[in-house]
Amino acid sequence: QVQLVESGGGLVQAGGSLRLSCAASGRTFSTYGMGWFRQAPGKEREFVAVISWSGGMTHYADSVQGRFTISRDNAKNTVYLQMNSLKPEDTAVYYCAADRSFRSSFHVTLVTEYDYWGQGTQVTVSS
Repeated sequence: QVQLVESGGGLVQAGGSLRLSCAASGRTFSTYGMGWFRQAPGKEREFVAVISWSGGMTHYADSVQGRFTISRDNAKNTVYLQMNSLKPEDTAVYYCAADRSFRSSFHVTLVTEYDYWGQGTQVTVSS
């Protein structure tokens, strides 16, 4: 069993920056792929970014490419999402998720691929 807790959300102005953190329990954290997803009111949960167990591979949604950076610190059992140049359309609840078994570069973008989820943290970007 893995528990995930997000933090770092808040209210920022367009063009600003925010850093989200996700603290994970369990000694097997370092072997899990970790993803970030977001969900705006009335919309489906969507993929944002993913990082491999080693940190050597990352992938981003086109909408955040060049603005967001995912990273992890396995010694601290923590994954991060650095968000720069924020836009109002980035407003959503952000969730981190853990994937026990990598299957393909396609599967890691799917909500159904992930085994564990955090409770989410609200990010609001004002114009």
